[in-house]
Amino acid sequence: MLVRRIRANPRPWLPSSTRRLPWQLRLRAHSTTSPLDFPQTSTHASPLAALTSDLDRLAPRIDINADQIEILDGPTEFYESLRSKIRRARRRIYLSTLYIGKTENELISTIRDALLQQGSELKVSILTDALRGTREAPNPSCASLLASLVEEFPDRVEVRMYHTPNLTGLRKALIPKRINEGWGLQHIKLYGIDDEVILSGANLSNDYFTNRQDRYHVFSSKRVADYFARIHDAVCSISFLLRPRATPSKFTLEWPTSSPAPNPLEAPKGYIEAATSLLLPFVKPASSQSPPTTSTSVYPVICHPPTINTELPAFTALLARHIVSYTFTAGYFNPHPVITSSLLAASSLPISAPGSILTASPYANGFFGSKGISGLLPAAYTHLSLRFLQAARGKNIQLREWQRGIVGQQNGWTYHAKGLWVTLQADLQQGTSSSTSNKTSSELSTDFESKDPSTPAGPSVTLIGSSNYTTRSYGLDLEVGAIVVTKDEGLMRKLKREGELLMSHTNLVKEEDLETKERKAGWKVRVAMWLVKVLGGAL
Repeated sequence: MLVRRIRANPRPWLPSSTRRLPWQLRLRAHSTTSPLDFPQTSTHASPLAALTSDLDRLAPRIDINADQIEILDGPTEFYESLRSKIRRARRRIYLSTLYIGKTENELISTIRDALLQQGSELKVSILTDALRGTREAPNPSCASLLASLVEEFPDRVEVRMYHTPNLTGLRKALIPKRINEGWGLQHIKLYGIDDEVILSGANLSNDYFTNRQDRYHVFSSKRVADYFARIHDAVCSISFLLRPRATPSKFTLEWPTSSPAPNPLEAPKGYIEAATSLLLPFVKPASSQSPPTTSTSVYPVICHPPTINTELPAFTALLARHIVSYTFTAGYFNPHPVITSSLLAASSLPISAPGSILTASPYANGFFGSKGISGLLPAAYTHLSLRFLQAARGKNIQLREWQRGIVGQQNGWTYHAKGLWVTLQADLQQGTSSSTSNKTSSELSTDFESKDPSTPAGPSVTLIGSSNYTTRSYGLDLEVGAIVVTKDEGLMRKLKREGELLMSHTNLVKEEDLETKERKAGWKVRVAMWLVKVLGGAL
């Protein structure tokens, strides 16, 4: 049914709010063909080989060795690894993030020390979001912090701030700064140092370094680091340039005359057209692709609404195969309708793969306890979780909420991890596939919890990156991620361990748990959700 519905509407991931904007281009999933329209791969090919064939038609592929991927466990390890790599930087540092915390003086000092130690060979490029990075101005902000670094190293440090073309004119003037993120952001999280790059969903601020759980994959590959550096540079070229200025805010944003795109605040339609032309080459797969030459392949995926989206069709391709199990996580649980359909379809007969959904408990939501409209968000996500469970009735899916303490209290953590792990039938140990092929769905437990010796070493496919997999992610935000496909048992075990660590802090949640008086969304929450949608934004 999912296939039939998408073929009937070839652009289901274009949100209605996006379609209503007259200046936006029609969305095209910029790939040679949608994975749902691929010719049927030979039945003799393993599911892993068939998936690789599908992805080869959708995105460029970079073959690497499995030992070139390291998976970090938590925020402290992420921060220490990042600072350690910056200290050793020789040629380049490129950081793409939503924002850098306005008090992250230690991180800025680490970059400054590296610049002083290495001399003119080391260049630094930082990309953030203009709305989020200037929110507190004229008080201290991300922009004012970075302006001091530019002022000290004007020839070696460049800071760019991306501004969405969705928020201009009267709308920008009326939407409060605290919630204007709902109209589009630079949401990419790439942290590159020389020939290494960390892909994550984490931003660069104190909570992401101490008590906010995310995912962090380190790729020690020049080809991977170069590829994402080119994406970083391309987005920088169509973003505002940060300049130090002797004013209360300490900075100004200028539109460079060298930019290949017009100012997004003045010509949003022309900006989108130029940005599409610039980013389109990064999503095109090779015209002819030979089989993988190593055990592990990396497929970069990009979302630049409303014209480029390779992540969503890739997501559906990952769940369209005969899979043993999957685990999906999103800190802010509001899956795009196509994501929801894919998850439900994968756990329905005749496939009926066990599915685990991980999301933040309200007490682990970054907006818990916030003032104003944003304080209603935890309840809004609970409401969306309830709707998902209602749609999943009778399917082999469980919803689990992640919690470590309570936000705002001592030892309280927030949850921000997002991604997908998939275990394919082809991953089963040789000679064991027949022993599992006749099992019922109830006999197949999720890979992260199963002790059955006939199960694989771990997931062989994962999707990691900045996306929250929401309507907003695919209709408004700029996102970059990567699909990792491996047949290396060592890396499969690492992916399994990554999921187990996240799962260890979760509790199973059922419909009745979310329908209690304490958890059920009130009228204020529903009205707020409706208003955001009416005004063209998204959660």
